Amino acid sequence: HGTKAEEPWVNPFRDVTESDWFYDDVRFANQNGLFNGVEKDLFAPEEPMTRGMLVTVLWRLDGETAPKTATTFTDVDANAYYADAVAWAAESGVVNGIGGNKFDPEGNVTREQMAAILFRYEQVKGLENVTPEENLNRFPDQNKISAYAIPALQWAVGQKIINGNADGTLDPTGTATRAQVAQI
Repeated sequence: HGTKAEEPWVNPFRDVTESDWFYDDVRFANQNGLFNGVEKDLFAPEEPMTRGMLVTVLWRLDGETAPKTATTFTDVDANAYYADAVAWAAESGVVNGIGGNKFDPEGNVTREQMAAILFRYEQVKGLENVTPEENLNRFPDQNKISAYAIPALQWAVGQKIINGNADGTLDPTGTATRAQVAQI
């Protein structure tokens, strides 16, 4: 496992350059097989991350644990690339779906959904530092955070996993981009 990162990385993506803030993050994610481009030579760093993609990245990080049963979400095709990942994530308590027995795998993941999914993953893994500790009052848009996501965002901001945007907002319902997820 540990030797992968020492091999020189040949950047396959024409939309990722060494001067980009996310260059090292994309390199790490790609070298470690966490996620690939949307095409062979395109990473699409500013494209939205879908819910199916995010869960697949965590599943790969977890070693592609085989789910015990197939997913029961009615909108997850058994043949989709994310089917096993979604089944594993639901089974282990990392995701709950969006209600109505749906997961919305092609839906864009919002920043607060991403925080909630990562927070649950950390809890499931029994990792330390899952205490929400950060006061979110410094964000002018903190009133836009959904109630379920408050502890997760307190934790994610406290751990410096999610930062505010350049304008000082948290943008909880904004879309998480592929580059932002690579960084996290």
